[in-house]
Amino acid sequence: MPLKVRYKKTELPFRYPFTISKGTKTHQPALVVELEYLGRKGYGEAPAIAYYNIPVDKMAEDLERKKMFVEKFAYTDPERYWHYLHHLFPQNNFLVCALDIASWDIYGKLRNLPLHKLWNIDYSKAPVCDYTIGIDTVEKMVEKMQEKPWPVYKIKVGVSGDLEMVEALRKHTDAVFRVDANAGWTLEEAQQKIPVLKELGVELIEQPLAKDNWEGMKVLYNESPLPLIADESCVLEQDVEKCNGYFHGINIKLTKCSGITPAKRMIDKARTLNMKIMIGCMNESTVGSAAIAHLAPLVDYVDMDGPLLLAEDIATGLSYEYGKVEVSDKPGLGIELLDDF
Repeated sequence: MPLKVRYKKTELPFRYPFTISKGTKTHQPALVVELEYLGRKGYGEAPAIAYYNIPVDKMAEDLERKKMFVEKFAYTDPERYWHYLHHLFPQNNFLVCALDIASWDIYGKLRNLPLHKLWNIDYSKAPVCDYTIGIDTVEKMVEKMQEKPWPVYKIKVGVSGDLEMVEALRKHTDAVFRVDANAGWTLEEAQQKIPVLKELGVELIEQPLAKDNWEGMKVLYNESPLPLIADESCVLEQDVEKCNGYFHGINIKLTKCSGITPAKRMIDKARTLNMKIMIGCMNESTVGSAAIAHLAPLVDYVDMDGPLLLAEDIATGLSYEYGKVEVSDKPGLGIELLDDF
């Protein structure tokens, strides 16, 4: 029986306007796919992020154009299917990611196991998930923290006055802070700010400099009192080794690297290089976030708060309580869509 693929476009509103150093948005557009095989349906998601230049319409257009080839593959396992899709859509990692997640969802359902059990992962070892506080007025950022008491906050920085902003936030909580500059600092700014942030109880710094500022990162890597985690500088599998010696760790995002299949290999590679590993989100709904959750026990830091940041969701199957994320014990991703395709 051949595969069958369906898709739909979503645009889910944020609870608050989401602002980082690159700009502000009020909704998260995404492509959600459904693969059907032997009566099982699997789901995957890829959000569209403006600075990666792959809008939802481009994902849908590419899928529509090669739909026949997506469906004609003789499906046996997700790794083989990922390699096929990777060559079918060489310029669209986002679409490959959505299809790869759906493929793993089917695979788990065929074996009647949740993904973490399929991979022999002890889910009890999953680290706590942080909660992101986007850039806003200090008053509004404090209000967000008070509304959501949490053990770890990820604070977006990379704008003028951001050090004072973190200092002000620290007065309102003893929670661990992680700071994400989204490539918004110069080397000189980072050198000045990071020691102060360490004194403010910051655990790590994510992407302090521009993604291609390797020379600056080498200097910062050698002198930073805090771990530096690559995000924009680490997109694909080959970037893991490239980041070694410039960052202390990497942030793996399924959408950027093209899915669960390459993410698992990136985790293995980073471990051999003795690098720290974060697995991060791009404001996915519960569909994409569930894929992240099943990998969580394999990493050091988890940033998968997409469903908490959105005002609407499209599926159930994850629960969040004070940083602890629980997955359903149902097979595959363990999710159920709220609306049928």
